[in-house]
Amino acid sequence: MSTMPTSSARMSLNEHLITNAKVEDNLRHLMLDIARAAKYIQRAIRTTEAGLAGTVNQFGEEQIKLDVLSNECIARHLEESRQVASYASEEEDMVIELNSKAPYSVAFDPLDGSSLVDVNFAIGSIFGIYKGKEMIGKTPREQVAALYVIYGPRTLLVYAASNGTHEFILNDVGEFTLLRENLGIADEAKTFSPGNSSAVSDNAGYKKVLDTWLAEKPNMRYSGCMVSDMHHVLSKGQGVFANVGGKKYPEGKLRLLFECGPFAHLFAQAGGSTSNGTASILDVKITSVDQRTPIVAGSTKEVTKVCEMLKAS
Repeated sequence: MSTMPTSSARMSLNEHLITNAKVEDNLRHLMLDIARAAKYIQRAIRTTEAGLAGTVNQFGEEQIKLDVLSNECIARHLEESRQVASYASEEEDMVIELNSKAPYSVAFDPLDGSSLVDVNFAIGSIFGIYKGKEMIGKTPREQVAALYVIYGPRTLLVYAASNGTHEFILNDVGEFTLLRENLGIADEAKTFSPGNSSAVSDNAGYKKVLDTWLAEKPNMRYSGCMVSDMHHVLSKGQGVFANVGGKKYPEGKLRLLFECGPFAHLFAQAGGSTSNGTASILDVKITSVDQRTPIVAGSTKEVTKVCEMLKAS
């Protein structure tokens, strides 16, 4: 069960990283620099026109102005931090080397759900942090920290290092302060979030999963933004999110390095589970920047149940 401090006693993100996570100073400074970049992105979302940038990312997807701006903002803050040997962004087609002697590498999706900006849905940024300059060849289990920022009615930052998953709110003076400590995910779920639902037409296992959910009549919560949907699971303390493969996307639509890997770390620290259908996302080897993976994530019993149905078909 998460705990919520009173507004007068809310600890800053910096103090929490020191006293709770006890992360080394270099990692703390890097995470604070990422949080600082998120503040600029939050303001840009509120003030920048959300039109097309006239460019495409490495996956051939049209970029909007905010995609490009967010990517540039994060890249600049990572470089200025002097803590990053290399980074990989969903908006770029290769790993970018900054300083080979720096202690960490960072994978990030600068603006997940950016196509929803024009309809004013919540969107977010996702980050996974590894030691050393190499991420390819490692697994998400080797992350030293992961975090995301969700830009909605409130701007929230959720991080996990090695001691739980914790939520912070951006206050009126521009500081992230503790909102809830030790977020937890119960073993059983009452809500479901079906991503890539078009796959039910050619994935019999996924159709069985959705038919079962509809028959059992749990609550459906799906926005089309992974950050928002995964945050719902963490915030409510239960639920299951699924995005699996079909004919168009055999391995699902989501990327291991930028999206699924960081959330696997965050969910594990909150007592939840993630799977690609056969193995934990934490143990899937990262072989390329553009690697996709199916994912089932959330309450452990429901994740197991969904994976069993996917295997049986």
